[in-house]
Amino acid sequence: MHHETTVAPSMEHDITDGGPDMVQFVDGDGNRLPTCEANEPYAQIVEDMTSEDARSMYRDLVLVRRMDAEGHALQRQGELGLWPSLLGQEAAQVGAGRALRPQDYAFPGYREHGVAWCRGVDPVNLLGMFRGVNHGGWDSNQNNFHLYTIVIGNQMLHATGYAMGMQRDGVVGTGNPDRDAAVMAFTGDGGTAQGDYNEALVFASVANAPLVFFIQNNQWAISEPNYKQFRIPPYQRARGFGFPGVRVDGNDVLAVYAVAKAAMDAARTGQGPTLIEAFTYRLGAHTTSDDPTKYRSAAEVDIWREKDPIKRMRGFMETKGHADPTFFTELEEEADELAARIRRECQQMPDPEPVTMFDKVYVDQHPVIDAEREQFAAYQASFVQEGGN
Repeated sequence: MHHETTVAPSMEHDITDGGPDMVQFVDGDGNRLPTCEANEPYAQIVEDMTSEDARSMYRDLVLVRRMDAEGHALQRQGELGLWPSLLGQEAAQVGAGRALRPQDYAFPGYREHGVAWCRGVDPVNLLGMFRGVNHGGWDSNQNNFHLYTIVIGNQMLHATGYAMGMQRDGVVGTGNPDRDAAVMAFTGDGGTAQGDYNEALVFASVANAPLVFFIQNNQWAISEPNYKQFRIPPYQRARGFGFPGVRVDGNDVLAVYAVAKAAMDAARTGQGPTLIEAFTYRLGAHTTSDDPTKYRSAAEVDIWREKDPIKRMRGFMETKGHADPTFFTELEEEADELAARIRRECQQMPDPEPVTMFDKVYVDQHPVIDAEREQFAAYQASFVQEGGN
């Protein structure tokens, strides 16, 4: 029955305004914002950062964007089957990724190239999966960065189970900062509608799991806007599951880092989960198979371009004197070298033998898999026999 007071979701909501609850430290031009109720709990974290911290964080932003641009270009040149760009979301991912300690574990979706960078995953390995020559290409346990998950929201359950395992391994709340660990799980605003996502929040809450749910609200779930996805924004929905939710400006890398660091510190010390909603925007297409001009306006994109995370951080650094022109010039040269390496090594990736996909199903040999490998090999060989070569 339709209740007479029910209000339908509105398409009139301003998706460029994160509201007064949103944690911010730097405006669109890089000016330091005054302390307020929203950012005060995290202000000291930002104040403690050094010039070297700022330069290192900015370097990550620039190199991640350049890596992403190469992925897009390589797909357009036919070298990759698909590429999900992170353009516009660099600050959300670098800020979150840098809040992780080596012993923490991250569970990505399929767009978290910036988090992968912060975890030490070689960008060429990211390209391998989208080129179709491997299923990920990096050792999850070496980087504490799980393989990409294509199924939307599925990784949230994996992350929750892993975090509960950490509890049972006794690496939470020991008081040893080099031992205490937590998990961060990533998905987008579209992922919050999935059953797996909601089930994960229930389990994490009742288990008080050492877990931070990091939601990149880039405003569009492919072509579906927020107002068709939820009536209550993700950060406010966390309270219904029984743990805190924070909305942060996802284009302000300082704010993202501070909020993520505080949430991970709480999780490691046994205070349970937090949900972070990074309010940001996907400047590019959902993937290279998508055409966003069919469902959103150029004016909307232009507004968000003015909130560019790299432009904002550079303005902040120049205002504070954290870097000189030589730093920015040398960084551009480093980005060019990275791009050249990515292109070269991507094009040199060999095609795997078709039967090798059976080698990655189980750790140990399995008779059913062995039989399937033999059948597939015979099938492949039949083409050679028919064609005579």
